[in-house]
Amino acid sequence: MTFFQKEKIFSKKWFISYSLIVIGSFILAAGFVFFINPYHIVPGGVYGIGIVVHHLIPKIPVGTFGLLMNIPLTLLGVRLLGPRFGIKTVVGMVLTSVFMDGLTAIVGENPATMLNGSVNLSKDVLLSCIFGGVLIGFGLGLIFKSKATSGGSDIIAMIFAKYTRLPLGQLMIYVDSTIVILGLVVFGDWKIPLYSWITIYVTGKVIDVVLQGINYDKTLFIISDKYEDIRDKIINDLHRGGTYIPGKGMYNGAEKTIIYTVVNRMEQSVLEEFIHQVDPNAFVTVLEANEILGEGFKSLNEKLEG
Repeated sequence: MTFFQKEKIFSKKWFISYSLIVIGSFILAAGFVFFINPYHIVPGGVYGIGIVVHHLIPKIPVGTFGLLMNIPLTLLGVRLLGPRFGIKTVVGMVLTSVFMDGLTAIVGENPATMLNGSVNLSKDVLLSCIFGGVLIGFGLGLIFKSKATSGGSDIIAMIFAKYTRLPLGQLMIYVDSTIVILGLVVFGDWKIPLYSWITIYVTGKVIDVVLQGINYDKTLFIISDKYEDIRDKIINDLHRGGTYIPGKGMYNGAEKTIIYTVVNRMEQSVLEEFIHQVDPNAFVTVLEANEILGEGFKSLNEKLEG
């Protein structure tokens, strides 16, 4: 069973998917060429290894090395994990490498020299980490939205996950951190891993924003004896919905009615003030709602078709 559904060739969805891959690959490559490669930041992945190898053997371009690593890793992944990596993943890998080496050939090893040093960030590597992470995260986010993967170290983590049963996210951190430490050993600068981890963090956050959007909605769980009054406030004044969840107190075994609802930040403030008025002893839990799909919010169809 594959992870990715086939799309009808030349359909609207097909064009959107491959457009996202092309644009995402270009932005990803630009992030490396302009902000990461020149300052020896090693943000994990096969291109992080490529930066280290290029430093040791300048004749090997970063993009080419990344592609040379991605090909056997993808074949190994298909063999050990099954057909999880579709043609879109292969297209993304190739385009990223081509764009990366192409941009490097155009602007040179250090893009600042092309602009007469006006954008030289070598004295402010932190800015390079942040802007590089933003571009890489945005590019990867677009690729992920097309239902493709970035391959590389992700595949290594998936293989380890299969045989060790450790969480995939945890293994990805281990793999990328190992590559970051490799950068420390080769470049001999303790600031390299610190800057690199900043880039990895920023990249992850931007990927989340691209995939989930910037969401200010909050999930509330409310336990109160005045649940009917609170229910009326939510429905009649805030024009929101919710769900009653039956519960029982752990201390005294009393029956409780829990209200589950989702509101935005302004509505949260209004609702909390109302709850304080009608039941100061109410128990309210507020959670960040990273993504909400359903009636009153973005539908699942809109997300899949977008």
